[in-house]
Amino acid sequence: MEHLTVKANGANFHVVRAGGGKPLLLLHGWPEFWLTWKPVMARLADRFMLIAPDLRGFGDSDKPDGAYGPDGHAADMLALMDRLGIDRFGVVGHDVGGAVMQPLAPQAAERLAGLFFFDFVYPGIGPRMAAPDRLNHIWYQSFHQMEMAPALVGASRETCRLYISHFLKGWAHRKDAFDDVLDAFGDNFFKDGNLAGGFAHYRASHAGRVAMMKGEAPQLPPIIVPTCVRWAEHDPLFPYAWTDRLGETFGALDLQMFPGVGHFPHREDPDRAAAEIAAFFQRIGWS
Repeated sequence: MEHLTVKANGANFHVVRAGGGKPLLLLHGWPEFWLTWKPVMARLADRFMLIAPDLRGFGDSDKPDGAYGPDGHAADMLALMDRLGIDRFGVVGHDVGGAVMQPLAPQAAERLAGLFFFDFVYPGIGPRMAAPDRLNHIWYQSFHQMEMAPALVGASRETCRLYISHFLKGWAHRKDAFDDVLDAFGDNFFKDGNLAGGFAHYRASHAGRVAMMKGEAPQLPPIIVPTCVRWAEHDPLFPYAWTDRLGETFGALDLQMFPGVGHFPHREDPDRAAAEIAAFFQRIGWS
């Protein structure tokens, strides 16, 4: 795996590249960075060129000054692919990465071969996100917007590791999915600026999420890029039942449940995750 620093859209991005073939851009969620994709990358490197950046604010990429959300990340990723000399590509995303793909697709539909999503937020979830029985699941989205949050979580290496591990283990169904990298994830978020950089997504996304929870999300035209969604059977954060309105956002949708996993299918069952990704891009002729 090749580690690069690429200047794009006014920032330096840490990018990991592996393999050869048709390019796939891999977009991580929170609390993650490029390393979350390593098991899938190892399984796909013989078929695709895999490009796994740290989004702005995360990992070893530059940090934003204040709130920074999906629109900004989408512009970053298009500029990054320009700098890498890649015109047409597929995208695989999860969680925050899935949020980034939604503004990315209308901006650059002609450049995108296909979109592959694991669990993520989309407008059709609507008021269900804020239902009384969900409040204990979404508290962190408010906490992350508080000025004191980075200082509290980052008070020590141990508090940071404890906080990040809470989500990696709590949202997973296969509780050992991150055991081999918990220290690496904790240490990564303990680096200067990485807690605030990740929290910047929640500040930028707050107004849109409130509108969604009020049932007032704007009605946008369906995304026309071929789309595959594999949604976890046991995601405690985003239940599978919430997939019922995906067809309103995606006009060419292939949806199936991903059995036996929680919020992190790519990490909990990388064999199946890689097989699903490869099969989708083969079906649409991008392999």
